[in-house]
Amino acid sequence: MRPPYADGGARCVSMAGERARSGDGEGMNSADLLTDAFTRVRETVHSAVEGLSRADLHARLDDGANSIGWLVWHLTRIQDDHVSDAAGVEQVWFSEDWASRFDLPFAKEATGYGHSSADVASVQVRSAELLLGYHDAVHDRTVEFVRGLDDGALDRIVDEAWSPPVSLGVRLISVISDDLQHAGQAAFVRGALERR
Repeated sequence: MRPPYADGGARCVSMAGERARSGDGEGMNSADLLTDAFTRVRETVHSAVEGLSRADLHARLDDGANSIGWLVWHLTRIQDDHVSDAAGVEQVWFSEDWASRFDLPFAKEATGYGHSSADVASVQVRSAELLLGYHDAVHDRTVEFVRGLDDGALDRIVDEAWSPPVSLGVRLISVISDDLQHAGQAAFVRGALERR
């Protein structure tokens, strides 16, 4: 356990890395690192969402800001879309019928990329449990995929639409980076709402 800050506040530090290093004693490999990173995303998402009311999920700090509901839905949709594509499987959004459960007013394929302020406002999630249920389903699929990877698999090209083409390793790090940014934004919004 890490010590608190000098002012007595607790550190906001994930313990996922501590768990990963306490494994079989052979040290970490890339699959362990990716699993740890996606687990940190999940922990941050849960911390930002658990126990929120529907009103808090959709609260926006101003008219142009993103809500916690939109941020977590979007980061989960991107993770689902990108990891499913890399794994060559159907998105959890469709295979487990989350699209119908969310019943959002735009194309079921939407991920939130390029959404306007009006689109953000239209992402009305029924409950924190629904949002976390989808995120956890995507997390489980993601971890199942990355745990099966060896270092050589990370060099496989998964997207030739870019120059240079995108490898699996770069794609996964991009998803982790995007997810952590949005999860951190959701945590910030929650903190701001709690201080109102």
